[in-house]
Amino acid sequence: MDFISFSVPSLKQPTGTSLLVLLTLLLLLLAVFSSSLSLLLPFGVCAVLSGVVGFGVIPWLQKLKAGQIIREDGPQSHLKKAGTPTMGGIFFVPVAVLVALLWSKFDPQVVAVSLLTLAYLAIGGVDDWQILRQQSNKGISPRMKLILQILGAVLFCIWAFVTQNDSITQIKLPGSLILSLGLLFWILAGFVLVAESNATNLTDGVDGLAGGTTAIALLGLGIMVAPTSPSLLLFCACLSGGCLGFIIHNRNPAKVFMGDTGSLALGGALAAVGILGQNLWGLFLVSGIFFVESLSVIAQVSYYKATKDENGKGKRLLKMAPLHHHLELSGWAETQIVGVFYLINTVLGILGIVSQ
Repeated sequence: MDFISFSVPSLKQPTGTSLLVLLTLLLLLLAVFSSSLSLLLPFGVCAVLSGVVGFGVIPWLQKLKAGQIIREDGPQSHLKKAGTPTMGGIFFVPVAVLVALLWSKFDPQVVAVSLLTLAYLAIGGVDDWQILRQQSNKGISPRMKLILQILGAVLFCIWAFVTQNDSITQIKLPGSLILSLGLLFWILAGFVLVAESNATNLTDGVDGLAGGTTAIALLGLGIMVAPTSPSLLLFCACLSGGCLGFIIHNRNPAKVFMGDTGSLALGGALAAVGILGQNLWGLFLVSGIFFVESLSVIAQVSYYKATKDENGKGKRLLKMAPLHHHLELSGWAETQIVGVFYLINTVLGILGIVSQ
């Protein structure tokens, strides 16, 4: 069948280093645009610490033979990535969380978001370790992973229900509209925690993509919630800086991948900040890339099932899902995809900030 196609952009193919510079400038642009210059110090500290720690942890991961298992049915250009250390989330996420906890003097909201982040990091870590141990793409079962994610979400929501003001159940929308959900909010909150972590996980498939887009999303969301939750801005600045430090090692060609260890933690952190900061609309905006990536997978699977013939074979809407793999197979270079996605997420972040 004819796949949906996207022409290759004419812009020059950037290098991994130039994308690191671009990401740094875009993050600084967000900070300057919002006049939130106070976040630059914790942001910078976490970026430097994560980058430095990575130089020590990556050789250790190599000694553990924590090499990524590459899907044989994926883009052929990815086969050369086999053996690249994974589980990179194990160094930059804890560094950022620790700095945020100390800098905030263990603010209750920062503690809660940090615990949720570390819980999701642990879930991803177990999954990554099982994959490495079995030398296959199958870690813990999808069902077990989902149960653990839901359990973490339920515990977080119970804490928030007990400790936070009733106004947390009100969703603020553009145009001064307020949607009061009452107890239904907690069902939505649990869904958001699980969905956001999995959406971020799906985006982690190209060097520098998930780390960079999440760094932008975190900083943008942190700026949005700052007026009511300044401690969460601090947390977001620290974790965004940690992502930037990670990109030093994860830029193309990557020396390490974050794995589920990092991607589940980052998605959980974003969702937790959006919930406690009472800004689910802002979370939706800065998660635009993750949403589209998830939607591409849902559309691909649904279309395949809907078009199955008598032999059980269906048609594909995209050459491969998620979307970034489809773009690769359509002729886009990895670095072109990453650069375009960085720019898109920055625009979404700015839209979110100005819509407050």
